[in-house]
Amino acid sequence: MKNENGLKYFSLSVIWIWLIIFALLPFLLVSIVSFLSHDENHLIRLPFTLAHYIDLNNAIYLKIFEKSFYLAGLCTIICLILGYPFAYAIARMENHFKSLFILLIIIPFWTSSLIRTYSMITILKPKGIINSVLLWLGIIDKPLALLYSDIAVVIGLIYNLLPFMVLPLLTNIERLDNRLLDAARDLGANRFTTFRKITLPLTMPGIISGSILVFLPAMTIFYIPDLLGGSKSILLGNLIQNQFLVTQNWPLGSAISIVFTLLLGFLLFIYWRTMRGKEHGNLI
Repeated sequence: MKNENGLKYFSLSVIWIWLIIFALLPFLLVSIVSFLSHDENHLIRLPFTLAHYIDLNNAIYLKIFEKSFYLAGLCTIICLILGYPFAYAIARMENHFKSLFILLIIIPFWTSSLIRTYSMITILKPKGIINSVLLWLGIIDKPLALLYSDIAVVIGLIYNLLPFMVLPLLTNIERLDNRLLDAARDLGANRFTTFRKITLPLTMPGIISGSILVFLPAMTIFYIPDLLGGSKSILLGNLIQNQFLVTQNWPLGSAISIVFTLLLGFLLFIYWRTMRGKEHGNLI
């Protein structure tokens, strides 16, 4: 018994030390840097200032935030539209087919997402697979300008982030109590009513979880807009990267990172309150 308690405390200590060193400490450092000053000769220097947070009110930065929200939101909605029926179908399959499809979802994670993004260039470029097929079918007369556009960025984000929507939905749908669905049908509810009144509310935690897992990375993945959008698509992740690596303005990059972290915390708070409200409702 003592050995088990010792192992438990040791494991918890390792986790807490890891979180403090690699999560809390970097966040504190970034927070401090965001309030420091910047000049051409020093990355950071005193005195403390709020100027970098005030600078975020600039129309250029606001436009980048707006575009990031728009593309990330569009990506999240499309992933939900594609992922929900896919996850529902897998959850209702026999176990051996279910395992196969789950494996197919996980397989892309075995390859670097950067390599998979490079493969999208081959598909989307003017002489790529999509344009070649459409030209061969006679649907278009000249190649579509897919690459280096917002369309290419959204396609790349969906391609990389769709599994993050499917897996939480799949886990949540598998926990559905089929007796509730059978009871709804016995009471005369059609499929749409059953879905709207029972399935959708009960799978809302999976929808919220998947949406958060897709929305937040979609705003900050910088290499997909770089490779597929070119200089036309600068999102929040590209803005942070440029501030740290190109302009060397670490305080401004830190300020943007802190604002995004606060956004992340706000979304997680909404998720927590939603789940807490549902649990309280179930208890009542």
